[in-house]
Amino acid sequence: MPKRRATVDSDNETQSIDTPTLPSKRARTAENSEDEDIPSKAHPKREQKANGKGKARQVDSDEESSEEDEGVIDDEEFEKENAAKLRAHLESKRTVQGGIAEHGIIESIEMHQFMCHKYLTFTFGPQVNFIIGHNGSGKSAVLSAITVALGGKANSTGRGNGLKSFIREGQSVSEVTICLKNQGDEAYKPKEYGKSIFITRRFTKEGSSTWKIKSKDGRIISTKKDELAAICDHMNIQVDNPMTVLTQDAARQFLSASHPQDKYKFFLRGTQLSQLSDEYDTCLENITQTAKVLAQKKEALPDLKVAYRESAVRYDEAQKAREQKKKVDDLKKELAWAHVKTKEMEMEKKFEEVARATRRLPKIEENLAKVTAEVETASEEVTRLEAEFRGLGDINDLVAQRENLQTKMRANKTKLSEYNADINQMNVSITASNNQIKGLQKQIDEETRRLATHTQARHEELQRKIEAAREEVHTAEQIIQRVTEERKQYAVQCDTTKAEGVEKERKKAELQQKITECDNMIQRCMQQEKDSLAPYGRDIKRVLETIDKMRWAGDKPLGPLGVHVKAKDPKTWGEVLRNQLGGYLTAFAVTDARDQKQLKKLLVDSQNSHVLIIIYEKDLFDYRSGEPADNYPTVLRALDISDPYVLRILINQARIERQLLSKTRKEGQAMLQGIKGGGNCWSADGFGVRVFPEGGTASTPLNFRTGNDAMNLLLTGRDTASEIQHYRAEKQEAEAAYLALNQSINALKSQFNQARSNFDRLRAEEQKAQEAQRVAKFKVTNLQQEANDDLPVGIAGFEAAKEEAEAEKANVLEQFKAVQQQKAALDEVQRSLMTQINEYKQKIDNFREEQQIAEKKVEDAVAVRIKAQSDKRHFEKKLADEKKVVAELEDAAKLVQQEFENWTEKAEAYCAKVENPRKVEDVQRNLDSITKALKDREKRQGASVEELMKELNKAKERLEKADKELKQMSMLNKALKASLIVRLARWQEFRRHIALRCKLVFQYHLSHRGYFGKVLFNHEQGTLTLKVQTDDQIATQGSRDKDPRSLSGGEKSFSTICLLLSLWESIGCPLRCLDEFDVFMDAVNRRISMKMMIDTANSSDKKQYILITPQDMTNINFGPTVRVHRMTDPERGNGVLAFAG
Repeated sequence: MPKRRATVDSDNETQSIDTPTLPSKRARTAENSEDEDIPSKAHPKREQKANGKGKARQVDSDEESSEEDEGVIDDEEFEKENAAKLRAHLESKRTVQGGIAEHGIIESIEMHQFMCHKYLTFTFGPQVNFIIGHNGSGKSAVLSAITVALGGKANSTGRGNGLKSFIREGQSVSEVTICLKNQGDEAYKPKEYGKSIFITRRFTKEGSSTWKIKSKDGRIISTKKDELAAICDHMNIQVDNPMTVLTQDAARQFLSASHPQDKYKFFLRGTQLSQLSDEYDTCLENITQTAKVLAQKKEALPDLKVAYRESAVRYDEAQKAREQKKKVDDLKKELAWAHVKTKEMEMEKKFEEVARATRRLPKIEENLAKVTAEVETASEEVTRLEAEFRGLGDINDLVAQRENLQTKMRANKTKLSEYNADINQMNVSITASNNQIKGLQKQIDEETRRLATHTQARHEELQRKIEAAREEVHTAEQIIQRVTEERKQYAVQCDTTKAEGVEKERKKAELQQKITECDNMIQRCMQQEKDSLAPYGRDIKRVLETIDKMRWAGDKPLGPLGVHVKAKDPKTWGEVLRNQLGGYLTAFAVTDARDQKQLKKLLVDSQNSHVLIIIYEKDLFDYRSGEPADNYPTVLRALDISDPYVLRILINQARIERQLLSKTRKEGQAMLQGIKGGGNCWSADGFGVRVFPEGGTASTPLNFRTGNDAMNLLLTGRDTASEIQHYRAEKQEAEAAYLALNQSINALKSQFNQARSNFDRLRAEEQKAQEAQRVAKFKVTNLQQEANDDLPVGIAGFEAAKEEAEAEKANVLEQFKAVQQQKAALDEVQRSLMTQINEYKQKIDNFREEQQIAEKKVEDAVAVRIKAQSDKRHFEKKLADEKKVVAELEDAAKLVQQEFENWTEKAEAYCAKVENPRKVEDVQRNLDSITKALKDREKRQGASVEELMKELNKAKERLEKADKELKQMSMLNKALKASLIVRLARWQEFRRHIALRCKLVFQYHLSHRGYFGKVLFNHEQGTLTLKVQTDDQIATQGSRDKDPRSLSGGEKSFSTICLLLSLWESIGCPLRCLDEFDVFMDAVNRRISMKMMIDTANSSDKKQYILITPQDMTNINFGPTVRVHRMTDPERGNGVLAFAG
């Protein structure tokens, strides 16, 4: 463990000198010692000669007089002045119970495979701990484990020369863990370690050693020995201090046969005074060496002065060339300004060239502005016409509706033909019946006139019965009429239900198509998973690979453009943007028109002939001036375009920076009316709205793509998996609608079957009524026959024939009436269908005409725009070329101007301005002539005037620097010497205080046994001698002191224990460890020593004692502060340790 630096504060040290700190650390000797409250009124005379380790330390060569006698007198005076006060202070502390240390003491120790122990653990008390046991029980291993765990040297334990000697025999690794208390205000890193610090050292036979420093909860905080050194330094633990851990061998040697000089060395080492002495020796040696170096430097000053004088003489001789050199300086000044004048003329010429080139720019800019306006106008016209063209819609719906109406009309024509044929046949039958009736009536009238003699009564009765029978016929006819009307209603219901069913069958087919489209889109999405470019056309991936391999006149074609385009809000704007920008999203763009044909062929070969090819110029122009206010949503603001060139292509082609977006047509129209000059807008509900500058408005429906179009996968904002899920959801929705519609169709079929059943039922009722009518008519016929029987045969025959003809005519008329009604209804239907067909035909004709006109307009507008764009590119290139020329001329002019300014600045810094300088060539010629003359003079002198001037200045600088450094270093060395004298004096004061305390405490401890003695310090000779007078000597020999070597073993051990306790009073380490201190003591001395040590420990503040003895302690009276750990002998055969505490 590294030693700690002593920190001694002195109120008398007024000198403060910035010197490097000493490299080694010193132990604290004053911070934690127990004499802080000792007053000291008088300061002894500072000795100029400080002694340590038996050697005199010479501080100043001018003060070599010996002051040994004065030193002795000073020590005696010091003892007289401070002994009484120190003794009183020590006496006052005896009755005070020492406090328990909050940090720095050992709480427990644990050993694994260490020395003779397989496993051993202790929990120590905070103050006094005795470890007892027979010899060989492994007591001393505890102190060795403490030393090893706290980072001490292995040989300091006296039990081995290296760590591997501590490993238990037969084992390859050993481990020692020690727990240090870490509480109170001065705890070490309490937030990290907690209230205890666990230090584990593990070492192996191979010589490796590792550390683990853990917190109370077992977390490893560090594995470095530096952290352990910091902990010991913070807690003032000095594990290598011989007075902190006194091992068994050292204790025996110290107790039995230590020499006075050894005791004195032990005293100095234990109190850390020897380390301070060594470091002061080093300081003195450095000061002396510095003085020698300064003396050498002082001897070098005369040589520097001689060199300076010689340089001055040579420089004075060179001054004679000054006049000629002044002429050279004047010529150099004129030459400098001559160069400036030449550069000025060059600058004026460059700026004149810039002015000429700049005057050509306005005309080119005017032409460019003109063609730019033409491009914008043409682009607006193309956009408007394209919107109108797309707004025309699709002709397929109109054609399908017309064909449906024509199909219905053809079916009705077939029915009308049938009705006309029936009517013609009925007309022929009615005409024949009328003619027959007229002829028969004429014959009856003739026969009646001949039968005037017939009886009237019989005739009236028969007529009454005939009328009754005819009434029955009329009733049956009414029933037939009612049933016919109801049957017509059910017929209409059947037709209506059938028509509704046909319509729903059509919708059902549409839903089936929707389901098929969803399946196709799902298939396309799955294909897109394999090829992300599938929505842009056929095999676009291979097209791009081919493009990469081909050579192009311009840049490599850019595309598909949609790869760089995403919708910010696809749910709101995705569909309308996809439909309106679809052609641009799949398009490619080239920078050179020569590449268009090659790219078109590649696209046609890959079956992508519909893909647009746009020619663009790589110009990152500023488009912000064309945007409306920020509160207006535009196509540009609704898109996220990653490529700046794609963004500007879409601006040029589709004017996306000006094209507004709205959710409804009405909202879009309101937005455009709020913008000065109007504009165009696409609405999410499918309309293209335009407001003209004069205030007029127009809106046309947008033509959205079918669901089976692969481009529907663009701008959805969904990935492939989401697309699949989306179309699967649409498919499920269509399937659900299909199922519901199928159920509705089944219901209509049921209604149709019910109506048809009622129709058939009424037909049966009609047939029944017709049967009743037939029976009634038969009855009328029979009565008429009976009446006719009363008539002559001729008349009766004529009447019967007439009635039969009338009945046939009536039947034909009924049928004619029914057919006529059905024909009239069907004629009405036909007229309605014809009107609708004519309307659809007109719409189709108009649509085709409008489509052709719109398409022609778009083509013409595109041609105009292409020409305008070509003109614009021409003037842009021309303007760029001219600007480049102007920029190059300006750069050249600025460069010349910068050179002119720099040359002018340098010339002004060099000298005042020379008006009207001569030409550079003339000045240079004169300067070269004079310079040559100067060089010839320098050759004769061996150096130039400038070199002699530099040499003189360097010599002067060296002389002044050496003189200044010598003075400064001399002052610093004197200050260091004075500081060392003060420190040496303070070191002597430390030694005096510690020695006096040691003497008084030693006398106090001897008094416990009834002995009298003293400690004699001879600092000059470096000896520490004990003088002891026992109680029997006082009775027999008087006051003559007894040399310790003549004492008995117990008396000698007791005296040495008293000395050790007195020395312990002078160190600040919280630990006191002592092994086999009573080995030479008898029972009486041992008992008194034990009590004395326990009392000393109890009165010591915040100190922990760990004492080892092989003796029994049954007769010792222990207090609550003492903890005894008793060990039994280990079974060394099997390495098992029995332990009892």
